[in-house]
Amino acid sequence: MSVLTKVAAWMTAAAAISMVSHAAALAQDLGVASARPAEAPAQFLSEAAQLSGSPLTLTDGAQHSAHIFPTVSFAASVIGTDTGPLVYHAGGSIMPRLNIYSIFWKPATLQNGKPAVMSAAYRTILTNLAEDYVGHGIHNNSTQYYQTIGGVTTDVSGLVFSVAGIGSDAASYLDTGAYPSSGCTDTKTPGNCITDAQLQTELLRVMALKGWTGGLDKIFVVYTAQNEGSCFDSGSSSCAYVQYCAYHSHTVANPPVIYANMPYGNTAVCQEPGEPSPNANPAADAASTSASHEMTESVTDPLLNAWYTSQGNEIGDLCAYNYGTNGYDGSLANQSWNGHFYLLQQEFDNHAGGCVQIGP
Repeated sequence: MSVLTKVAAWMTAAAAISMVSHAAALAQDLGVASARPAEAPAQFLSEAAQLSGSPLTLTDGAQHSAHIFPTVSFAASVIGTDTGPLVYHAGGSIMPRLNIYSIFWKPATLQNGKPAVMSAAYRTILTNLAEDYVGHGIHNNSTQYYQTIGGVTTDVSGLVFSVAGIGSDAASYLDTGAYPSSGCTDTKTPGNCITDAQLQTELLRVMALKGWTGGLDKIFVVYTAQNEGSCFDSGSSSCAYVQYCAYHSHTVANPPVIYANMPYGNTAVCQEPGEPSPNANPAADAASTSASHEMTESVTDPLLNAWYTSQGNEIGDLCAYNYGTNGYDGSLANQSWNGHFYLLQQEFDNHAGGCVQIGP
């Protein structure tokens, strides 16, 4: 079956889902997140009526959803010629302020018994990204996007806001907990595959261990080791390195836990050929652009009910793998933040009507 045929089938099936049953099913989150209270805030329930319908928005049998950052080849198949604009959907939530928690999940071995590889240099580059992201170019672009809930309008703050309150420090944790038995079949990493439910279970374990809580001012970015794959569900219908390079989602809890699944950087499918590596670490640089994509989409559409186009694409999708001009580090980078260089995809600017490196 071709990609386009699969997409058409997916959209047909999605259209057949009853919105009433969707809202009821949202009361559980794969059995790993705490159940929503009986009197849930309206912004949670609005997800049932406002999921975008995009082939990049996945929904499993329990009606839990995520929005993926497609691989280079899959992006060409499903994003097409969408040129925006992003449209606000009434009652949808943004993340007005942002704390970034980086979790590097690196046990001793993969499920197949081979060593789990994730270098200290890889972790440092991505920790730097988390420390540098808030208050700089791409994040500043998001200040034009807002939410209106209960008659109160709030926009994204470009101010630096971190777990320390003021400053650019981000929380980072090296998680050495073992990977669970493979719950899915990723053709790119046979034998080493975790589902979204398994990822959530580990995330919630780490949060409990560290005393971290959820909310719409925090994102938990979970990085996994080289050759560890993932699929959104046990049916393996959408998997790392085939359909996606990363995705963002949220648990159905009150408050929600906003999180991103970040498989190890893979330049073969998650980077345009010939792009430079400003940190002399191609895997980390590929993961950096995926991470900035997910952070930005989480800021503007954390519950998948706020900002997206008429075709269901989010702020990062419209500029996927579009880097603009490399004006730093001898033309190796397009962003220079706090003395660190990055090659990060641009993000969509509604004011400019196109992709930009820095916002209004």
